Amino acid sequence: MSSEPSFDLSVVVPVLDEREQIAPLFESLRRQIEVRIEVILSDGGSSDGTVELARTLAAPAALPLTVVTGTRGRGAQMNRGAAASRSPHVLFLHADSRFTDPRALRSALDRLAAAETRHCDTPVAGRFSLIFAFDRTPPLPYRFYQYKARLDRPGCTHGDQGFLLSRHAFERLGPFPETFMEDNVFAERVREQGAWLLFPSEILTSPRRFLVEGLRPRQTLNAVLMNLYWIGRLDLLGDLERTYRRHGSTERLDLSAFLPALRERIERLPTGERSRFWQETGSYVRSQAWQLAFLTDVVLGQEKKGICLTLHDGIFDRLTDNALGRRIATLLTKCWFRMVAG
Repeated sequence: MSSEPSFDLSVVVPVLDEREQIAPLFESLRRQIEVRIEVILSDGGSSDGTVELARTLAAPAALPLTVVTGTRGRGAQMNRGAAASRSPHVLFLHADSRFTDPRALRSALDRLAAAETRHCDTPVAGRFSLIFAFDRTPPLPYRFYQYKARLDRPGCTHGDQGFLLSRHAFERLGPFPETFMEDNVFAERVREQGAWLLFPSEILTSPRRFLVEGLRPRQTLNAVLMNLYWIGRLDLLGDLERTYRRHGSTERLDLSAFLPALRERIERLPTGERSRFWQETGSYVRSQAWQLAFLTDVVLGQEKKGICLTLHDGIFDRLTDNALGRRIATLLTKCWFRMVAG
C-alpha cells in the first residue's frame, strides 16, 4: 500500500460482471458527506462493460477511481484493491451495497477511531448493520439473517456488511485468503486477534442471490459449507465447487450433482476418519442450536432482548454440551444429509 494522505477512506469493491450495480453504487457513495473517499474497483475479468461504465461515471460523480485487474476470486481481488489504496483506512464493500445515511462513512470512521484509542494495541475492524433491500418488510428468513449479522458470535459476520479497518490493522490481520470463504476466515481472524465493532448506520444489500438462486438451496449450501469450514474439511470440496454456481452468475442454484458427489467422498473416507468427520459435524451442529432459539426471538419480535437466546445459552447449551447431546446431533445431521443428498 502507498501512503499518500489525500483521502480519508479507500473503498475497495471487488467486481465481476456487475454493470447494473455500478451506477447505484456510485450514487450511494457520492452522497456521503464530510469524508474524502477514493474508489478502487478490483475487477476479476468482467465481460459486460463493468469497468468501462465505471470509468465513464466516476468523473461526473466526483469519485476518484482506480481500476485494478487480475484473476477472479473475491479474496485475491480485495487484496489487490487494498494494495492500491492511498488512504489511512480501507472499506471492503460489495457492489450491491448501499448506504441510506449520508454520514454513514464519516460516523463509522469516527467510531472506529474512538475504538482504536480504547483498544490501544488491539486491531479493530467494524461492520455495518445489515438490511435487505425489500420494498416492504423483509420475509422472516431475511429478517433472521439481518439480525443475526448484528450478533458478535462466530460465524455471524460476513462480507455483505462491509469491512472497515485501518491500513495498519489490515497489515496485521490480512491479507484475505485467496481460496474459499474468504470473508468468514478474515472475520474470525479479526474476532480471535482483535475486536469487531457494529456501526449503527445501516447498509442495504440486495437479496438477489437468494432470489435468483432460490432460498432453500442457498440455505442448504451455506449450511454444508459452514460445517466443512468449521471442522476443517473444506479439502473435501476439491473441484466440486465447479458443480454449483458462484459469484457473478445469474441462474438458480443446482445442488443435484454437488450433494451426491460430496456424500460419496465422505463415504470413501477411511472408517476412522469418517467416524471423526461425523463426530465433529455433530459437535458443530449442536453448537449452532442457538440459531433456532434466536429465530424464535425474531418470530416473536424479541430479537433485541434475545429472551430465547439467553435461555438457550444458560440452560439448553449446558444440558446438551456432552457426549449424549453431540451423539444425538450427529444422528440427526446424518439423517438430514442423507435426505437432501439422495
